[in-house]
Amino acid sequence: MPPEVAIMQDALSIELIRRQLSAKTVARQIYLFGEVASTNDALRHLAKAGAREGTTVLAESQSAGRGRLGKGWFSPFGVNLYASVLFRPAISPKEAPVFSFMASLAVADAVRSVGFPAAIKWPNDILVNRKKVAGVLAELATSGDQLDYVILGLGVNLNVGREALIEALGDAGRAASSLRELAGKDIDRNAFTASFLTFLDEWFHVYQDRGVETLLQAWRERDILTGRRVEVREEGSVFQGRALGVDAEGHLLVEESKGRPRQVVAGQVRLVD
Repeated sequence: MPPEVAIMQDALSIELIRRQLSAKTVARQIYLFGEVASTNDALRHLAKAGAREGTTVLAESQSAGRGRLGKGWFSPFGVNLYASVLFRPAISPKEAPVFSFMASLAVADAVRSVGFPAAIKWPNDILVNRKKVAGVLAELATSGDQLDYVILGLGVNLNVGREALIEALGDAGRAASSLRELAGKDIDRNAFTASFLTFLDEWFHVYQDRGVETLLQAWRERDILTGRRVEVREEGSVFQGRALGVDAEGHLLVEESKGRPRQVVAGQVRLVD
């Protein structure tokens, strides 16, 4: 079958997603684009125009997709999931990082639902067999000390080929994978999208009903770093230590050689062992 025909048959469809979706808040309104600069940027424009909580943006491709620390996100057309979801919680900005954990849980659960033992690497990478298959980018808007909204953006490598990853990302592509590569067959993108949105809605309501500690405990159960030796690269410093898990605010704690925990707020972390 010609590639262009396969893409058309597997095109994202709001109708097909809604048939498989079970959600109270997430995806109340879904916008689907062929290409955007990034789904986060597209949703930010909608948020500023008054879009309600749960509004979701999907795209077949991104021309300027991005991840943490300003890194680009490879976003080829018609093969993966690129999505952003809007929340308007009545919380302070310092509490907003919990939403990144919420999104990571939802992606990990969606990956597990198609048969893969997904793990989370702080703060936002989803791994299968220690290869990255997805990432989350949470962005927020504030007015003074008030939180206006949170946008949860994500990219999931569903059907992109290994050759394309390596060609686009070089060595970083060798550390990544796709669910298609792992499964040996194409992943139904509409079914996966519906699954992710359903899990995100479930975790959002768990957070509302039972609080942040319940979310953090679930996240810790999926955490791949705790108890293992890691290397941390922060601005101006590099150090190694044993990961101790996350604190109540979601910051990574790493035990250095002197035995004292060091809080990591931002930076790059990799497994050493």
